[in-house]
This record gives sequence, C-alpha cells and structure tokens, in this order.
Amino acid sequence: MLSLKTEDQKKTYLQNLLDTVYLTDIIERYKIRQDAELRELLQIPASGLGSLTNPHKLERTFHSKKNVGLSYNTIVSYLDYLEDAFLIEKALRYDVKGKRYINTPYKFYFTDLGLRNAFLGFRQMEMNHIMENIIYNELNVRDYSVDVGVVEVHYKDKDQQSRLKQLEVDFVANKGDKRYYIQSAYRMDTDARRAQEQRSLLRIDKSFKKIIIVGDSIYSHYNEQGILNVSIHDFLLDEHSLDR
Repeated sequence: MLSLKTEDQKKTYLQNLLDTVYLTDIIERYKIRQDAELRELLQIPASGLGSLTNPHKLERTFHSKKNVGLSYNTIVSYLDYLEDAFLIEKALRYDVKGKRYINTPYKFYFTDLGLRNAFLGFRQMEMNHIMENIIYNELNVRDYSVDVGVVEVHYKDKDQQSRLKQLEVDFVANKGDKRYYIQSAYRMDTDARRAQEQRSLLRIDKSFKKIIIVGDSIYSHYNEQGILNVSIHDFLLDEHSLDR
C-alpha cells in the first residue's frame, strides 16, 4: 500500500485483494456454490457496522428484502467462514450488572476497514461507526478481551408500570485485573449528546474506570462524574491513554 502513489491505485489494490484473495479463497476452500449470497451476507455487517444482529435476523432479512432463501445453517456457516478468514470478528454482549454473557444478538466488526470500504465501493463512510470499529480493533491489538456491554435499568412508565430498558456500553475491555467501560462518541458537542453518552456509564458502579473516547480534538480530562474523556487521536497514539 505504501508504494502506491494515488488514491485510485490504493482503492483498486484493496478491491482486488478482497475479491481475488479473501472471497475467492473462501469460495474455493469451502466449495461454495452460492457465492453471490456470500457477498450479500457480507454486505449486511459492512453496511451496518456495529449493529446488533444474529443468524435468525439475517435469515428473515434475506427472505423479506432480498427474496433469497438462505437457510439459518448456511448463514451460520458463512459467518464462520468470514470469521475464519479474519474479515470480520464477533463481539458478544455482556450484562454488566448480571455478570453474564448474552448469547444473541451480537455485533460484527471488520478486522480491516480498508477491505470493508473497498467492498462497499468506498461509500457509506459514516465516521461515527468507523470510529467505533477503529477503537474495537485497537483494543484487540493491545490484547484486551473486548465485549459489548449491556446495562439493564428498571424504571416506571407514565402509568407507573415497571419497565426494563437495556442501555448499551460500546465496549467492556478486560486485561488481567483491569477493566474499562468505554463509549465511542464521534461528536459530543451538546449537552444532550454528553448526557446520552454518559447515561449507561453512570448506571455502573465505580469499581472500574469509565471512559469516553471522543472524535473531537480535546485535552484528556475527568469530568464532574469521574469519567475520563480522551480524544481518538490520543487514544490511538498513546497506548497508556486509558490509564491517565
């Protein structure tokens, strides 16, 4: 990539790498006959970076929107193939208060965003989702075990009926005896956005550090709630940025 001079050359290289190496290898290795469906399946996590899904939901999507009869078992196998090829990686959901894993739904992230962008023809460049994927990949590079956090909150509706709501923590990162609750916030320039990003973190006890990684250029600091705010640049350039 570094030897390629123009953006068009780099785009062509990534597209050829995805088509002739990754996807062709999967199709030939597993003798896949429905290669168009494999590409259609990859389109879903590529278009919805960081979205919750599961094989049953994907099966319904194929039947209702794509008019393709791709079975549950085939979808599971195809997802396994894509994971084994290191194109995508599954992130399980973890109930922070209940201290248990939630088997489904889960999220998929791309191990190489360049290949993801090439697959989509360098469209759908939503920076908030891309930044979330970048953070996930960087945490993995730093040898953290990374899950998606869920915080269950009980509340009463307008009729005073008890309800249960699930709030999301983008990442629960563990390494040794350390744990970090991390939110990815591409923009946090209004009170409403700040409140939204902090909402789930404020429902978690103070045993471990809570962090918001922000797309804006900011100085690292702790806010009044004791949450560390770090810019994405500092996070990526300083491997000790979470321990300030």
